[in-house]
Amino acid sequence: MYGFINTCLKSLVVEKYGEETWEKLRLQAGVQDSFLTFEVYKDEITMQLVDKACKILGVPADMVLREFGEYFFEFCKRSGYDHMLRTLGGNLYEFIENLDALHSYLALSYQEMNAPSFRVEKNEDGSMHLHYYSDRRGLCHIVPGIIGAAALDFFNIEISMEIVNQTEEEERTGKKEHIVFLVTQNPVFSYKERNEFSSSSQYLADSEKQVKTQLNKEDLEKAKNTFRERGSSVCPVKKSHWKTIRGIITLGKGKLLRGFDPVYPKSLWIDTKTFCNGLPFHMVFDKELRVKQAGTRREMMPESWKQRPMLELRGQMIWMESLQCMLYLCSPLLRTLHELEERQMHIADIAPHDVTRDLILLNQQRLAEMELSNQLERKKEELRILSKHLEEEKKKTEALLYAMLPQHVANQLKEGKRVEAGEFKECTILFSDVVTFTNICAQCEPIQIVLMLNSMYLRFDRLTTVHDVYKVETIGDAYMVVGGVPVPVPTHAERVANFALGMIIAAKGVQNPVSGNPIQIRVGIHTGPVLAGVVGEKMPRYCLFGDTVNIASRMESHGVPSKIHLSSSAYQCLKYKNFEMTERGEIEVKGKGKMHTYFLVRNKTATENEIMGRPMKGLDSGHESVQSFQEGRTETIPNCHQPVTQTQLEKDQTPAIAMKYIDGPTDAQNSLKRRNQAKTADLRGKTYDSKSDGSLHGNQHADDGPCPLSQGRVKPATEESRIRNVRSNFCTLL
Repeated sequence: MYGFINTCLKSLVVEKYGEETWEKLRLQAGVQDSFLTFEVYKDEITMQLVDKACKILGVPADMVLREFGEYFFEFCKRSGYDHMLRTLGGNLYEFIENLDALHSYLALSYQEMNAPSFRVEKNEDGSMHLHYYSDRRGLCHIVPGIIGAAALDFFNIEISMEIVNQTEEEERTGKKEHIVFLVTQNPVFSYKERNEFSSSSQYLADSEKQVKTQLNKEDLEKAKNTFRERGSSVCPVKKSHWKTIRGIITLGKGKLLRGFDPVYPKSLWIDTKTFCNGLPFHMVFDKELRVKQAGTRREMMPESWKQRPMLELRGQMIWMESLQCMLYLCSPLLRTLHELEERQMHIADIAPHDVTRDLILLNQQRLAEMELSNQLERKKEELRILSKHLEEEKKKTEALLYAMLPQHVANQLKEGKRVEAGEFKECTILFSDVVTFTNICAQCEPIQIVLMLNSMYLRFDRLTTVHDVYKVETIGDAYMVVGGVPVPVPTHAERVANFALGMIIAAKGVQNPVSGNPIQIRVGIHTGPVLAGVVGEKMPRYCLFGDTVNIASRMESHGVPSKIHLSSSAYQCLKYKNFEMTERGEIEVKGKGKMHTYFLVRNKTATENEIMGRPMKGLDSGHESVQSFQEGRTETIPNCHQPVTQTQLEKDQTPAIAMKYIDGPTDAQNSLKRRNQAKTADLRGKTYDSKSDGSLHGNQHADDGPCPLSQGRVKPATEESRIRNVRSNFCTLL
């Protein structure tokens, strides 16, 4: 079948059931997404699409084919065949009778078209028998859809079609399916008229009378006069008044359908020679198919013509009752100049009155236009595919660019704009490095170092997605992230703190290539102001500047293996959050003198799965907090002689689940809350540095009150009483 059919089927599914249904349908059928109009495709593709459509939509095949037939009629009208279809006949009988002629004309454009054939018979009761012949089996249910839609649209009648006979016939081209439909029709009006008259019991019985009264008498008389003026005489057979009107006027449109009846002279004023010269390809044969007369015989042809290929003829057959013979008025079946040359003929060999002359020349131009249209359609399809691939590559490029630069910065650079440096009043910076990395490098092959760092950085990169922190850069074994830059958020310290806890856990899954044990990392965190901007043009980088960067780096270099080292400013930001921290005391920091520092131990409310961005287990509802990292908690890590198990691989490849943070309050509001909580604690003579003020909760506590605690953890009665007292005092203070 031509791509026009498959394109129509795709349009039907997309228009009525959506793009998603079509995508699912074509994937199950294993066909391409688009079809070229003048390209020939295998019938199996269409059959497969229809079969899968029945299964996906849960509709029987006959209903799908009937709906396709109705839509195919509308699709043909929208594709430019509307006027051609309307001129086939003045009623449904004539319309069906000329369908084969339409297919014959379309075969000029669609030369490989294998169209069905139609033959119609009138019955005495007004019904019709429609004979449908086709080489393709199982598609007969399309016919009621097409014919029914045409009858309603063109002739304003509703029809019902039933299969009364179904056989297979052997023909010269092979077996054909022969279906006989019984077509019964009832006249209908427009929707407005139907609503007006449908309530009347005599609606159908008086339909003809109602149409008569609707015709304007002046227009009717004018049409009669025109008919008399154009015809010198009319058929002596007297017609009824209604049949005369129906014969010359289309209902409600005033267009002439047929104007004259034939005039039969007393004698035929044409001799045999002139008749045969004028109709060189006519033929007369009797019931036994014996040729009685022909315009040209082989023995009468010039000698050079006898060696030419045989001609195919087409035309009209007329039964001559008085002679009991059939007259075949025909002409050569030639559609292109190429076929004319193959038959070794010229335009002059065709009778001057024969429209085959014009048809060949017009079709040659039509074929040239079709070839150009086909080329344009192919180029359009190639451009569509290239555009699709380009869009995919663009997304990959943007993803790579956004991995190197913040999205808003990258967009400004793409637009050719200059990116101004921005000042951030408060952010949290983290540095980490691998303990004894220099020694490891000295004792290992470079590829082992690359594999170790890649394994570690992949885990860390996943954590940046979980906690929404920005990865600034990596240099060797050093890993740098920042919270609150480039998008300021009030929970920058909590995000980086949870990220650091996740780093310690993730590092235990990376093997030291020298010892075979898990690697150890140092982590340092500091909070303060920075200046951020893009430097360079060849390889632009988004860099942070300021003393905050230096202090964060000092926290890392002066840290302890497998510990998270906090500056005093970072400690103050986390002081009233759900974190457990221990004091380290004063230490000598290179370039900074003495500094009071702390260690981050754990998050009291978040579970390890939440921090690592893993799916929550059935029993893991928040009652088991992350254990202290000082307890020597270990994981089974495969060494170089032990393969990684499938469970470990699946654990590492699980999609990252973002941890929920509440970034509602501003920095000023957070500072006010911290001061109020400190005053409340002074009133009671106690400190509650582990209470949350709306910054971080697990996945199940995002909507709790101002002092949420883990719902799964069982609290002692004394603790609940203490919390109520603090809330009460806090409200009194406000």
